[in-house]
Amino acid sequence: MFHGEERGAGSAPLVEAGGRKILIDCGLFQGLKQLRLRNWDKFPIDPARIDAVILTHAHLDHSGYLPLLVKKGFQGPVYCTTGTRDLCAILLPDSGFLLERDAEFANRHGFSKHKPALPLYTAKEARACLDSIITKNFDEPFEITPEINVQLHPAGHILGAAIVEISIGKTKLVFSGDLGRSGDPIMNDPAQIARADYLVVESTYGDRTHEAIDPQDALAEVITRTAQRGGVVLIPAFAVGRAQTLMYHLQQLKRAHRIPDLPVYLDSPMAIDASEVFCDHHREHRLSPEQCRSLCGVARYVSDVEESKSLDRDKMPKVILSASGMATGGRVLHHLKVFAPDPRNTILFAGFQAAGTRGAAMVAGAESVKIHGGYVPVNAEVKNLRMLSAHADRTEILKWLSHFDRPPQTAFITHGEPVAADSLRLAIEERFKWTVRLPEHLERATLEAA
Repeated sequence: MFHGEERGAGSAPLVEAGGRKILIDCGLFQGLKQLRLRNWDKFPIDPARIDAVILTHAHLDHSGYLPLLVKKGFQGPVYCTTGTRDLCAILLPDSGFLLERDAEFANRHGFSKHKPALPLYTAKEARACLDSIITKNFDEPFEITPEINVQLHPAGHILGAAIVEISIGKTKLVFSGDLGRSGDPIMNDPAQIARADYLVVESTYGDRTHEAIDPQDALAEVITRTAQRGGVVLIPAFAVGRAQTLMYHLQQLKRAHRIPDLPVYLDSPMAIDASEVFCDHHREHRLSPEQCRSLCGVARYVSDVEESKSLDRDKMPKVILSASGMATGGRVLHHLKVFAPDPRNTILFAGFQAAGTRGAAMVAGAESVKIHGGYVPVNAEVKNLRMLSAHADRTEILKWLSHFDRPPQTAFITHGEPVAADSLRLAIEERFKWTVRLPEHLERATLEAA
């Protein structure tokens, strides 16, 4: 049996077989408010009845509900790669801390409808759930039961990201997780999969292809233009994956003297910690230890809150990388309040912006965005370097699918907004003649044994 998640939201399909219930990912709903409110709903199944969780990777839309699942009674193992475990140890407590801080801020300023506003979970609860994690190496088979065997294959995307292959008897299920890019300068290509009886594939970029533009050319042009008018480049960046990619490109540009010699600040404690994990796992990506150290050296790390505030007082040209990547929370919100109203500055996004986020609104041309209960005018230049996305685009997804030796009985398209998911469905049907389904939220499907 299989629960499809809402496309474009938290990923958490459930497999039921042989009397066992296995959750693939355990993500938070993000984006539109009506989706985020689902995080507070009763979980569709009693968490205590779930036997195991398998995480594809550490991003919160795939792992961020795990503390709440444990809080509500889940007691089983959580399987993932070492890279994913190490990143979850950063991301999940940080998520809990931000949820606590947002609730406290709402209570202090009185802009919440709830009296008092409470966090979904706390940093302490997030740290507690990490005790459930059991790590597995890539391509290392392991058993959940004698009849249920699992392997995790490299997915690219971010450090530790995995494609999940589950064999139930002779029937093979494959969950793509989030697929990375082909030819990415940092991450390895996704592993090629030859066979699946049933396939669950993401569709974040299922309706488009990435721009055929060198990201360093685009980044250099924006930074140079902004510096010439005396502005600041503020880059909302995902702390895990995107921040490290941006630092790599900035290091390359600085070394080649292709951008002005501006100070670069990494203002995200989580991104700082993630960068250290990235260097510790150098065998899982293309960069050598020396290249990792060089990448991390391009930016001044800002951990202290007062130093973060000082960046806002100093209006001299500079580059600030700060989480979160869709401007949904974190220190970047305080920087936006200062830098977004000034037309000399640039707010530079770096990839997919989910519907309902401040990032999506700003990229679409919003004249103001709501931050901490008030509206902030957006007079700064707003750009989005979509080619920096860590997600495979439609062409790359289709290329990955072309390696299957034979069609799966059914391919389920998930984890994409409706237009993207349906566009990928049509492309797969036209090119491969496969049977394709777009599961709705909480839909069940009975899968026949191979």
